[in-house]
Amino acid sequence: MNRLHPERDTGRSGQALPEAMHKVVATMPEKADGMAAGHEIATHAEVARRIAVLKGCDFAGEFESGRNYGAPVYFLPSDTLIDCERIQDAGIRCEHDLFGGVVPHAFVATKTITHMLPGPLSPAPEGWSPGFGSKVQEVVLPGYSAFNLHDARDAGSRLLARGAVRLKKPSGVGGLGQWVVRTVHELDDLLHSIQPEEFERDGVVLECNLSKVVTLSVGQVNIGRHLATYHGEQRLTRNHRGEEVYGGSDLTVVRGGFEELLALTLEPDVRTAISQACTYHAAAMSCFPKLFASRSNYDIAQGVDDGGKWRSGVLEQSWRVGGASGAEVAALEAFDADPSLQAVKASTFEFYGHEAQVPAGAVLYFQGDDERVGRITKYAISKAYDHS
Repeated sequence: MNRLHPERDTGRSGQALPEAMHKVVATMPEKADGMAAGHEIATHAEVARRIAVLKGCDFAGEFESGRNYGAPVYFLPSDTLIDCERIQDAGIRCEHDLFGGVVPHAFVATKTITHMLPGPLSPAPEGWSPGFGSKVQEVVLPGYSAFNLHDARDAGSRLLARGAVRLKKPSGVGGLGQWVVRTVHELDDLLHSIQPEEFERDGVVLECNLSKVVTLSVGQVNIGRHLATYHGEQRLTRNHRGEEVYGGSDLTVVRGGFEELLALTLEPDVRTAISQACTYHAAAMSCFPKLFASRSNYDIAQGVDDGGKWRSGVLEQSWRVGGASGAEVAALEAFDADPSLQAVKASTFEFYGHEAQVPAGAVLYFQGDDERVGRITKYAISKAYDHS
């Protein structure tokens, strides 16, 4: 597969839509659970400003509904958008109108779409696609999504027969909102701490837990004439509470699509991850036809289960600006500056505390005291790709 996305998208009428002549780039900092954190808002604003330069547009800051911008606006939302009248009124009709994605139902943007339901009569949110879980079953870890206590306990008990289980809240980010359980008693204690309305609204994900885990990222960004595709690996760091959380990504980025990425010399495990991401993406686009995205990122966990078996599986999708987006944009900037350049290494870094040093040549996205996470430093850097 050469591209995750077609050359031109189609509107709801099925007719091809030309790329809009955007003059302005604006952010949309709202998220499903409220406003983005301060460090996220600052980071996303800098990503948007740099995208504006790539597109030859002005950066207008946060989008103001009702304001006349004089031309179609290109958006950078802080969250995956839900298809609704507000989105259409803003002029977001295809992947060329935003950095991120639009989904037909809220659950499609969460981890719950990754797994099948425990049974044929299990409750599910409106718009659930039974076919999606079947299509991706071979490229994800063993697991289930559940939307009530009974189903969650049933699914967890089945998985515990194989080994430890990881229970995840579907909207958790950066490694937060998930726990490992090893007994039915531990599972029950955790499940009973979740309110029934939370089960019904959001659901939970239960899947096989891995040890010696490496988390790979596979993705693609498409901004106007710029298309880049990558594979990479995530790093962990510790936040101010001592929790292991996302600490950045190291990406190998190529100009073009997956054909160009697969032309690189790659380890077999990396090729497996790329193949699994492509299968997952194709299934999502097939089962949720109103879904479109210009930024697609898939996290793939590779490690060993309790039975000693090596496994690789897609954990989740991201159709929104993410932790690796600083590196994605840095790669596009390098390609834009040098038309002969075909591949680069690009990385993002996130550090908690006052000791972080920003190296020369890095793009600083945020450094300061955030009201939610404390002192944090975020930057990106790129360098030439070594083909040897």
